[in-house]
Amino acid sequence: MTFLAIDIGNTRLKWAQYEAPRPGARLIAHGAEFLDNVDTLAEGAWAPLQEPATMLGCVVAGEAVKRRVEEQLELWDVSPRWVVAKDAEAGLRNGYDHPSRLGADRWVAMIGAWHRMRAQGAARPIVLAMVGTAVTIEAIDAQGQFLGGLILPGHGIMLRALESGTAGLHVPTGDVRMFPTNTSDALTSGGTYAIAGAMERMVQHLRTHCGAEPVCYMTGGAGWKMAPSLASPFELVDNLIFDGLLHMAQERAQASLL
Repeated sequence: MTFLAIDIGNTRLKWAQYEAPRPGARLIAHGAEFLDNVDTLAEGAWAPLQEPATMLGCVVAGEAVKRRVEEQLELWDVSPRWVVAKDAEAGLRNGYDHPSRLGADRWVAMIGAWHRMRAQGAARPIVLAMVGTAVTIEAIDAQGQFLGGLILPGHGIMLRALESGTAGLHVPTGDVRMFPTNTSDALTSGGTYAIAGAMERMVQHLRTHCGAEPVCYMTGGAGWKMAPSLASPFELVDNLIFDGLLHMAQERAQASLL
């Protein structure tokens, strides 16, 4: 009963195979490919894997990339299943105006964060930041209601926008400084503090709204860059999307047996 979890982001596809579709299941194998290389999965990274009994994935990269991945899944006799956000699932309620329009990666990561908070002790509000190509910052109350979230550009998009829209600026690699004294550091510091400021503002909003101190999680490929620049403590968690997919897969499997 092995289970394949897939996360197709804007830049990379990440996958993980587990012993079973349940939280805490043993991880058998995992990997990542840039989207340009997904057509090699069946003959490459997936070729030696045991055939999964089920799979579940989330996609933000669009239909064309999803179809390419489904072609690679033809390596096995497994039906592709892709997450679409619902009104409620796996203990979380969706407060989006149009629930199905919420990004699948956001929904799945929030489910992972919700169950992580519950496993750590008393119920608390949650701020979840995913830092990647884009940045999303979500607010969840202590009863499992998704209240809403922010979307802003990631570091790379910010810097490319400045390069294309401002004469004489070229995107360099700088350092984060309190008082930058060169253009490279000024650009890197500005992008970092813009994201940090949005995260801190959401913490303040949720603290005021709920009257309680939120637990704060951060995930995504660029999360480690943000950690030193944050005033509020954020726990950096690598696999929240896979955690969320495992909880969703378990609930769906149990529902099919009823």
